[in-house]
Amino acid sequence: MNKVALLIPHYNNFRGLVTSINSIDSSEFIDIVIVDDGSIIEKIDEDVLIKAFKANGTIKFLYLPENKGIEHALNHGLDYILKNNYQFTARLDVGDVCVGKRFEIQHKFLEDNKSIKFIGANANAFDMEGNFLFRYNFPLKHSEIKKRIYLNAVFVHPTFMFDNEIIKTVGYYPTNYKSAEDFAFAMKVVKHFITENLEECLVNVEINPNGISLSKRNQQIRSRLNVIKDNFYFGYYPLYGLFRNIIICIAPNKWIAAMKKVKKRNDRLH
Repeated sequence: MNKVALLIPHYNNFRGLVTSINSIDSSEFIDIVIVDDGSIIEKIDEDVLIKAFKANGTIKFLYLPENKGIEHALNHGLDYILKNNYQFTARLDVGDVCVGKRFEIQHKFLEDNKSIKFIGANANAFDMEGNFLFRYNFPLKHSEIKKRIYLNAVFVHPTFMFDNEIIKTVGYYPTNYKSAEDFAFAMKVVKHFITENLEECLVNVEINPNGISLSKRNQQIRSRLNVIKDNFYFGYYPLYGLFRNIIICIAPNKWIAAMKKVKKRNDRLH
C-alpha cells in the first residue's frame, strides 16, 4: 500500500476516466480510489482501467447504488481512504490530466514541509477538443490565500493534496453547499491549517460545458455566498467577497462571460 490515495469520483464519463488514468506517470507510487456515483449511461469497465494504469499501485472500485451527488461520492471514497490508513489524499476529476510527476512533487513537498497540511497547484485549462484556453494563477502563500479565498477561487479542486490528519479537525466534505463542496471544504482547511499552492502547473483541467461550474453556475454561486456568510468576519476581504459574489449571482451569464474573457486576456498580457 502506498502513502497517497488518489480520489476520483465518476459519473457517466468513462472515456474521460480512461484519459485521466492514462495520464498518470508510470514512475508514480500511488493507489487510486474510484467512486462511481450511480452511473447508468457510461458504466465503468474495471479491466480497461486496470490495463490503463501504469503506475506503481492498485485501483479500488467503489459503487454507490444511485446518483447522490459529487459531495457524497467524495465522502464515500474519503471514508474508505481513512479506514485503510492512507497518510495523504490527492484529488483528480474525470477528464483532467496529470502533468509530469505531479503526485511525487506534491507528496515530497508535504513530507519536506511538515507545517503545511494542504496544497494545490497552478493548472492549465483546455476545452473539450484539447485547445489551450488559459492558465490558472493562484496565490501561492497562505498569507494571501486566507485573504483572497473570500474573493474568488484560490485552489482548483483536481490539484488538491492533503494530510489526512486534517479530517479530524475539519471533517469530510460539506453536503449542504451544493456545487461548491470543494470551496466549502477549502474554507474550513484555510481557517485551521497552513496551506500553499505550488507555482508549476501540475494538472491540465478540462473545461466541460456539462461540468458543475458551468451547468450549475447559479446554484454554485448561491452556495459560495452561503459559505462566505457562514465564515464571515468584519473586514475588507469578506465584505468585498460578499458584494462581488452577489453581483455575479444576479448578473446575466453573457456579462460574466465577457468579463472573464477580458480578465483572461489581461492575464496573458501580463
